[in-house]
Amino acid sequence: MTYSVSPIGFVRSCFKEKFAIPRQPQLASAARGVLELVAPFDQGDAVQGLEQVSHVWLLFLFHQALEEKPRLKVRPPRLGGNKSMGVFATRATHRPNGIGQSVVKLDRVEGNRLFISGIDLLDGTPVVDIKPYVPYADIIPGATNDIANAAPQLIDVQWAESALKQAHTHAQRLDEPLVELIEQCLAQDPRPAYQTPAPEREYGAQFWDLDVRWHYPTPEQIRVLEVIPAGD
Repeated sequence: MTYSVSPIGFVRSCFKEKFAIPRQPQLASAARGVLELVAPFDQGDAVQGLEQVSHVWLLFLFHQALEEKPRLKVRPPRLGGNKSMGVFATRATHRPNGIGQSVVKLDRVEGNRLFISGIDLLDGTPVVDIKPYVPYADIIPGATNDIANAAPQLIDVQWAESALKQAHTHAQRLDEPLVELIEQCLAQDPRPAYQTPAPEREYGAQFWDLDVRWHYPTPEQIRVLEVIPAGD
């Protein structure tokens, strides 16, 4: 038996590519976006009452990782990307039905748009359902996960003076906490865990409409080199 689902909306996100997206929600509070609902859910009736909710669960599709053949084992980044384990023991993006879930902060609702933060969602992500976060039921005292028992260890993020000026300028234009977004995401070290890059090697990712470039002066430090409009 098969079932089909249709998106109830799509996310406009600060993340324009998969690289450097936090590996879990709530790890970067400055990561913001808008969930735009589509018909027939773009009416006020569908979101009535959400103003009483601080956080929501989003069920969505990993639309850039959909696969016809299911994977039984995956190589999660948490384990360095070179150790495999059962797909159901991980939150890897390669899911049997491409379904993901994230709990995000609901900042406000305006018409058919939900303004959300603390997100880990790629721009254009199709959302298939919204459920309110219920603290008394969703917080489980004593819950354990020996695979991922703590948030990733953060590394130091430094700025080239010119890059910091660029970031502040674009933050004003975008009206977004851009410096905080870049720092929160890069501090989680988006490089594959098995890589020890040479200091001269540069990395890059797109946040909003900007290309951010950085390198690793040491394996435990990032230095942001430039923040420029994408495509320049």
